[in-house]
Amino acid sequence: MNTSSEDHNDPSDGKQKIEEKQDLENLDRRVRELREQRRKPSKLAMNLKAPPSNVLGLAFRVAVELVSALVVGALIGWFLDDWLDTRPWIMLVFVVLGGAAGILNVYRLASGFGYATSYQNTNDRDQQDSDLKER
Repeated sequence: MNTSSEDHNDPSDGKQKIEEKQDLENLDRRVRELREQRRKPSKLAMNLKAPPSNVLGLAFRVAVELVSALVVGALIGWFLDDWLDTRPWIMLVFVVLGGAAGILNVYRLASGFGYATSYQNTNDRDQQDSDLKER
C-alpha cells in the first residue's frame, strides 16, 4: 500500500501552512513597529537635548556644566596625585582640563549643539536624517 502520496494532500496541512504564514506576517509587522519605535527618540531624550525654556533654567544648566566638569577634573587629579605621590601637580593639570571641558560644554550649549553626536548641530543632523529617509 503506497500512502506517501496520499498523505501530502491532507487538507489540515494546508490550513497549518496558512496559519504559519499569518503568524509570520504578524511577527514581521510587530518587528517593523518595534524598529520604528526604536528610531523615534524618547520624550526624555528629546527633553535632555531641548534648550531650557527659561533664563533661570539656562543659568542653572551652565552652572552645573562648569561646576561638574571642575569637580570631576579635581577628583581625577586628586586620586592620581595620591596614587603617584605627586601632590599637587597632577590635580592642577586636571582642574585646568576640567575647566576647559566645562567651557567646551557651555560653548556647545550656547551654539545649539547640545549633546549631538560628533558635535554636529542638531538641526543639521535632523536635515540629514530626513534626506536619508527620502532616498
